[in-house]
Amino acid sequence: MKLVSFLVTMLVGVLASTAVFAQTGDATTSGLAGFGPFFMMGLASGLGTLAQSKAAAAALEGIARNPQSQSQVQTPLILSLAFMESLVLFSLLVVFVKG
Repeated sequence: MKLVSFLVTMLVGVLASTAVFAQTGDATTSGLAGFGPFFMMGLASGLGTLAQSKAAAAALEGIARNPQSQSQVQTPLILSLAFMESLVLFSLLVVFVKG
């Protein structure tokens, strides 16, 4: 009987200790977890700038080869640049919400 009582006491002690040593919500946000949105913003800004510069270079090269295509190239270029910039602005919004 002593062995059963001892095992039950140990089992209760082990199961109760998990609630005592559980982490709170604040402990999970420490360290590098808060760095993620800022890293994403830097990455989005850098890659967005590269994409915009490649799109502009390709459009200007196409216009330089065929100057009469300016009216056909300009509108899609502006639209694509606006879409690229919107992705960067969305990442900025995420930084403000998360950070």
